[in-house]
Amino acid sequence: MGEFLRAAFGFPTVLFTSALVVVIGFWLLVLLGGAESDTFDTDVDTDALHLGGVPVAVSASLVIALSWFAAFTGSVLLARTSLSGALLHLAGTALLICSVPIAWRLSSVIVGPLAKLFPDEPGPSRRDFVGSTCTIRTGRVDGDFGQAEVVARDGSTAVVQVRQSGSDALALGSTGLLYAYDDAGEFFWVAPFDTALDPRA
Repeated sequence: MGEFLRAAFGFPTVLFTSALVVVIGFWLLVLLGGAESDTFDTDVDTDALHLGGVPVAVSASLVIALSWFAAFTGSVLLARTSLSGALLHLAGTALLICSVPIAWRLSSVIVGPLAKLFPDEPGPSRRDFVGSTCTIRTGRVDGDFGQAEVVARDGSTAVVQVRQSGSDALALGSTGLLYAYDDAGEFFWVAPFDTALDPRA
């Protein structure tokens, strides 16, 4: 245990140990719902570094974790040599300089297979239905009640909750237009729609 702590908190591994603690804290926040894995995607372009295809947090975590492992392993091996004083410090500096390129190269190899787990296109969202027409499937639609059937882009159908504000009643089988989505209530605002006005008809 003593050798582990000396290597983890000695030079140069301690620099990566601090970063690794931050990475672990970030992923704990993700697990608890306090952060998203793609939080930094709009801030950094990793494609130029050959680390694209996965969220920035994933590629950065890989680089940091592998840098820590390289520095830690190197520190343990150096501690078992007969080097001391200035030579040991010089070897530690060289290890620090080499750890990041080694970790970057290994990370660029690993993110290739991982990229398959992170498709480029976002998954379907309820907001995709905004602007679509729907068919009312309940006898009435008002500010508190209503359901409608809507066709997704892939041809599948979904029954969604709808609400209406206005005097024009929507009845069973009539066509409506989903014009907004309410996140809090998880329903769509719907308005009557005249199919004769549909340019696609």
